[in-house]
Amino acid sequence: MQLFNFSLKLNGFDITKAKSALQNIQILNNDEFKVYLKTKRREIVSFHTENNKFYKSFSKTANINNWESLPVMTKRHLQQPLEQRLSDGYTANSVYVNKTSGSSGDPFIFAKDKWCHALTWAEIMNRFGWFGIDFNTSKQARFYGIPLDKKGYYKERLKDWFSHRYRFSVFDLSDNAFKNVLAKFQSTSFDYINGYTSSIVQFAKFLKRKDIVLKTVCPTLKVCIVTSEMLFDNDKTLLETQFGLPIVNEYGASELDLIAFQNTEDQWQVNSETLYVEILDDNDNILPYGQEGRIVITSLYNKAHPFIRYDIGDIGILDENSTLKKPILKQLIGRTNDIAHLPSGKTAAGLTFYYITKSVIENDGNVSEFVIEQLQLDVFKITYVSKTKLLLSEEETIRKAMVQYLEPGISITFDRVAKLDRSKSGKLKQFTSFIN
Repeated sequence: MQLFNFSLKLNGFDITKAKSALQNIQILNNDEFKVYLKTKRREIVSFHTENNKFYKSFSKTANINNWESLPVMTKRHLQQPLEQRLSDGYTANSVYVNKTSGSSGDPFIFAKDKWCHALTWAEIMNRFGWFGIDFNTSKQARFYGIPLDKKGYYKERLKDWFSHRYRFSVFDLSDNAFKNVLAKFQSTSFDYINGYTSSIVQFAKFLKRKDIVLKTVCPTLKVCIVTSEMLFDNDKTLLETQFGLPIVNEYGASELDLIAFQNTEDQWQVNSETLYVEILDDNDNILPYGQEGRIVITSLYNKAHPFIRYDIGDIGILDENSTLKKPILKQLIGRTNDIAHLPSGKTAAGLTFYYITKSVIENDGNVSEFVIEQLQLDVFKITYVSKTKLLLSEEETIRKAMVQYLEPGISITFDRVAKLDRSKSGKLKQFTSFIN
């Protein structure tokens, strides 16, 4: 029995119809796809202009025939009661309702109509299928957070059962916890791993310390798919080595859909079937392929709630070889609210600090995890977990690297802790600035 498909249909998501619709989009040639995209963009704007009071007011100065005149919306525009943002004919009881994680600092509740959400699942299942994963039959080792309240906890456990997956805690990353994780892999025929990057990387480091390749103890494994947090090149190499598996990078947003998924050619292929992705500069001008800017996304099917030219809060680059039908995400640089402002007036992506420090701090395997916080314009704090405290000489090496790559006049403090605090969802925010 196809339990996963059954659970979707039970909740009103017609996955069979959605899969068929997705397939019909994918078989379009380039010219047909161009017409399809233009039509869907116009349809979704027309619908919300006519049926959504929030969007009608938000876009009142826009020209529906001029795409670039449509205003760009942000998460802060959506931080008002959901009822005020729903389209006519939709209620909170007739749609899929969820909330963003808040990792961007701007959490909000959102809605999708059931057809849109069915297409979301069709897209996800299609991409995972590239690597031989079938949600109805493939057993998932899941590294995700879980609600701690009783109702939320058991609801997720029930969803796990329907979804053929076993969930590992991302809140306890100790060696004792990982011993139990390893034992579960030894006794279970898992097909794939899916979950938060930082937690999976910590498991791989544990395996490295034990000189174990996961594929040797769980030979049924096919692939590892990481999501929600940045995957650095050296961490990807570590995962490939210690798991003995292909490592696939996923980029998505709960309020939208799966945004990009690494294909079998090692390209980060953007979802062009149900989303329209643009890269804009600071003045909302569309940038050509190859240039860095803000990632702005339109949901082509969500009639319950408008996500039209929605600034997701990320910075990225579309590859020069992208096409309308097959856009390729060349680079995901980080979040717009993760920008570090330096004393000289220079700005840098916060993950630059993380990357520079990472290249120095983890060389000998002593430090297992760390995060960076900007406390003042010239003051940064590195909080880390390690076997032994960093030597003064090691701290000085990190300070010199920061100055070399960024600028002088930066003060850095270090704080060794037993474990790092994660968000309620279990995600780890690698860089945080407390500067307005």
